[in-house]
Order: sequence, then structure tokens, then C-alpha cells
Amino acid sequence: MSNFLKKPYPFNEDLRHNAKIILFISLGVLAFLLLFQPIEIDSFTTKQVFYLVTGFAISTFLVLSLNLMVLPSLFPKIFDSSVWNIKREILWNIWILITISGSDIIFYSKLFGLIDITFYDIERIILLGFLPVSVLIIINQDRLLKSHLISALLLNQKLIEGKKKDEKLIHFMSDYKKDDLLIKATSLILIKSADNYIEVYYKNEEEVKMQMVRSSLNNAEIAAQEFDFIFKCHRTFIVNISYIKEIQGNSLGLKLYFEGVDFPAFVSPKYINEFKKMI
Repeated sequence: MSNFLKKPYPFNEDLRHNAKIILFISLGVLAFLLLFQPIEIDSFTTKQVFYLVTGFAISTFLVLSLNLMVLPSLFPKIFDSSVWNIKREILWNIWILITISGSDIIFYSKLFGLIDITFYDIERIILLGFLPVSVLIIINQDRLLKSHLISALLLNQKLIEGKKKDEKLIHFMSDYKKDDLLIKATSLILIKSADNYIEVYYKNEEEVKMQMVRSSLNNAEIAAQEFDFIFKCHRTFIVNISYIKEIQGNSLGLKLYFEGVDFPAFVSPKYINEFKKMI
């Protein structure tokens, strides 16, 4: 039970959204009192009924404003969503119920006098306090549901994009057509310039393979330019940052080591800042 109460629970820190909720609930309380009359008002004068109904609505508005807007602004560390949990949420809703009910009871007693308040009246007023708290909980659950649905939708889109990216091919065109190389972009490890050729190192199943293609490094860079994980780091190297096993530094720049490749690739000083951002 203790572990359950300590589970993270997002606190609604959107003050603009809370302002709309406060207005909505206050008007809802006003309409509820007029339509259902949970407190018997047959013996009250029209003026007293008006004061009672509008007073409860205003009281709800002020207490919700204090709890949902003023306190979170004054004590941001306490209401930080990163430290909020289920236990705090439960205690918070109880606190809102107590403050709304207490405020309504005080207003009622001031309006009609303490002597006229019965246990039955107090019970009805406390039950009336459940209305805004219940609406708050429903709104919060709806907000969380929408948030999670949107998150799930975005994650699914990223999964689909990732799968599409995994399936995308790079075509390294050779001056000799028989040497053309077509591989999955995600299987590319690195490309090394070798005079009039490029050496393309790539993964085929679990094995690292190399094929020489008669082409320039510039042409290879153009062929791979749409993939943000493939980076030209040196005038003689293009690398897939996903396959970097180790990075070492020296006075000339950085050295990159790859699994299954027996030599390092180099990062020129002019590419180091961009490389750091990518990593």
C-alpha cells in the first residue's frame, strides 16, 4: 500500500486551464443549487435564497481559486509535478473538500446564525462540497486519459517512422555499374575514402562486410544526407554514430572505434562541436 501511495501522479500546473475549471465548477454549483435544491429552502425568503445560492457559488469560486491558483504559485516546490504522487493527490482532494465545506458552513452560519444550523444541514453542506471535488477528479482523469492517448499516438508514429527508417536503403552508385551497392541505411557502419574509391563497411546479419565502390566521399555523403545518424566527421570518413564503440582523443581531434572494424575513424577539429551535439 505504501509503495502504491508513493507512485508518481502528475499535478496539474496549468494555471490558465485551472482558471477555466474554477469558473466552470462555480457556475455548475450555482446551477446545481438552483435546480436540485439539496438544502431545504422552503422556509427561506427569496432574498435569503438568493444570498444562499450565490454565496455558495462565490465561496466555491474563491476557495478553488486559492487552492488551484494561489497556493501552487506561492509554493511551486510543494506542487512540483515531478515530486507529486498518489498520496499527495488524495490528501490534496481531501483538503479541497474540507476547505470548500468549511467555507460554506461559515457562510451559512453567518447568513442564518449558528443556532439555526443542524447536523442535517452540515451533512448536506459537506455532501455539496463533494460536487466540485468529484468534478475536479473527473476532469483530471479525463486530462490524464487524453494526455496518455496523445503520448501513445505520438509514440506509435515514432515507432512507424523508426521502422520505415530501418527499411530505407542507401544506394551507393559506382562509376562501374557492377560495383553499385544497395544496403539498409541502418546497417552502414562507416565509409572511408580510398583514392578514387570508397570503402563501405556495413553489417550483414551479424557479420561486418566491406565493399569497395568507385565513387567519391562527396557522392556518398549526398546519398546518405537524409539520415541524421550518418555524419561526415572528416574529409576521409563518414560514420554511423549508432555503431560507435569507443571515443578517444588526441591533439589532432577524436578517434572513433567500431565493433568489427580494425582501424579508427577520425573526427577533425572543425567537426567536433557538431559531433558532440549529435552524440
